[in-house]
Amino acid sequence: MIYILNSKDSSQRSIWMSLWEKWPDREVFAHPSYVELFCSENDAAICIACDNSDGGILFPLIQRPLESEIWAEELKGCYDLTSPYGYGGAFYWGHPNVSIFWEYFDNWAIKSHIISLFCRLSLFNEQLIPFHGDVEFRSYNIIRTLNIPLDLIWKQYEHKVRKNVNRARNSDIYIEIDDTSKNLEDFLEIYYSTLDRRGAKKSYYFSREFFLKITRELNGQFVFFNARKDGAIISSELVLISKTKIYSFLGGTKLEYFKDRPNDLLKHEIISWGVKEGKQFFVLGGGYEDGDGIYRYKKSFAPDGQVPFYIGKRIFNIDLYKKAIMLRRDYEKNNGIEWQPNPKYFPLYRS
Repeated sequence: MIYILNSKDSSQRSIWMSLWEKWPDREVFAHPSYVELFCSENDAAICIACDNSDGGILFPLIQRPLESEIWAEELKGCYDLTSPYGYGGAFYWGHPNVSIFWEYFDNWAIKSHIISLFCRLSLFNEQLIPFHGDVEFRSYNIIRTLNIPLDLIWKQYEHKVRKNVNRARNSDIYIEIDDTSKNLEDFLEIYYSTLDRRGAKKSYYFSREFFLKITRELNGQFVFFNARKDGAIISSELVLISKTKIYSFLGGTKLEYFKDRPNDLLKHEIISWGVKEGKQFFVLGGGYEDGDGIYRYKKSFAPDGQVPFYIGKRIFNIDLYKKAIMLRRDYEKNNGIEWQPNPKYFPLYRS
């Protein structure tokens, strides 16, 4: 059976959760509460799901009404789809009928006036059914394998990581593991100051309520790792937890403590915790650009852990897609802006 599930409908949410709990991998990115984190006021957290005796599929998405954009009033009743921040795609287990699933999905998308679909695909290709659309390489990410002895992992670090971990320990920095919101204010202070320092995009300034929702509704799916010195939190990282994987999500370090290298110790303790918990992989992610400083730093914990990160793209109605671009261009021109779509962004009309 195939469902179109909306998280705001209690009965549909219940079906979504029962399928998520049935799925052996139970990736946090497919949990309805996680998808809701990235929904704007008029968006809907949805899941196109398949359930039968041979297996299942969960395809978590955000359905966005075009009419919410100030330039798109003429597209009332039209939508586009995107995966939430992180990693997504049509996750599966067992042996579901893939061709029937995509046929159903395509028919629903056309009937529902869906213009386009954008999807950040899981780094673990074996989790996904083949994407029905264009697949494009975007960048490289880093995955640290955890299913080997910790002393071997330690030896695989680049020399500077081992040196920095020891430096942090000699500076009397210790790591605290917290699965509550009791230190959220310290985390937010560090996180926001880190964003300020990096000149980050406004979209990364998630609200306090965003993090509270994680702690309220994703119990068992997150952990804060805090580096303390003299009792004060000086570096913090929020880690997301799935059945066999852990993901570096958001965090930061106080500038004045960089010299003590708390973040290297923090990453090492996250890895140690993952090994002890029986996790198989720690996803550190990538940089802003391939080969930048952030990317090289992550790679120092897993020199052989580079994997490709792909996105999936689909246009369901090319005429409406072109019309959306035209409407955006006309709106910007009427406001004195010579707007041109960014060819690296999809969908173009949102660039």
